[in-house]
Amino acid sequence: MTLTLTPLVDIPLVKPGDSLAQIILLALEHTEIVLQDGDILVIAQKIVSKAEGRLVNLESVIPTERAFDLAEKTQKDPRFVELVLQESRSVLRYRPGTLIVEHRQGFVCANAGIDHSNVRGEGGAPEDWVLLLPENADESARRLRAELQSATQTGSLGVLIIDSHGRAWRMGTVGAAIGLAGLPGLVDLRGKSDLFGYQLRVTQVAAADELAAAASLIMGQAAEGQPVVHVRGFPFTLREGNLSELIRPIDMDLFR
Repeated sequence: MTLTLTPLVDIPLVKPGDSLAQIILLALEHTEIVLQDGDILVIAQKIVSKAEGRLVNLESVIPTERAFDLAEKTQKDPRFVELVLQESRSVLRYRPGTLIVEHRQGFVCANAGIDHSNVRGEGGAPEDWVLLLPENADESARRLRAELQSATQTGSLGVLIIDSHGRAWRMGTVGAAIGLAGLPGLVDLRGKSDLFGYQLRVTQVAAADELAAAASLIMGQAAEGQPVVHVRGFPFTLREGNLSELIRPIDMDLFR
């Protein structure tokens, strides 16, 4: 079994309103890759958000009283905190420099995934521009998958949108799925036997997150400019999946 991950070349800086499908199709051509059934495209959240116009200038944000209060406790810009609150279901933890929330899409992350790095808008001070996550990353993945399948006549294609997340029990960030279409989020191995005939009882593989982490290594975190990775040889059967498969129910979450 061989799993091959290849970064696509010549991805330009994405602007609001750009067609990601057309950008990816051109990059596939430049990378000399022809899509086949079973292939997956892993895409950095940042270019999805940019294409969808999720750029916000902090000068346009009016903080609420709650935002001012949390900003004082976290030592963050109250305008930034206001955006975090707008993008979140609830605030889970905070301390100076840290604000952990449950995002509207269900996952737990810092600052609702709002980012300053590699972000630039039209006009205003560069440091005042931030980028929000896609409104609905599953829907973004479904839409992009449909466009790519239509253009290439590929029958079975997966699209995975990823972001960098921290973890409650480990240091550092790791690539994680925030939206997917055409591939499983979770693969259930319960009932299967191991090498010695023992029947697995609890094993479920976060296949989308494992692939996200692998692709994130290739994408990089700074100025690499490789936000799309082509994957061939994914070891699980493709099917319709969604982010909700990967979200641990609150009654099973020991960290809340």
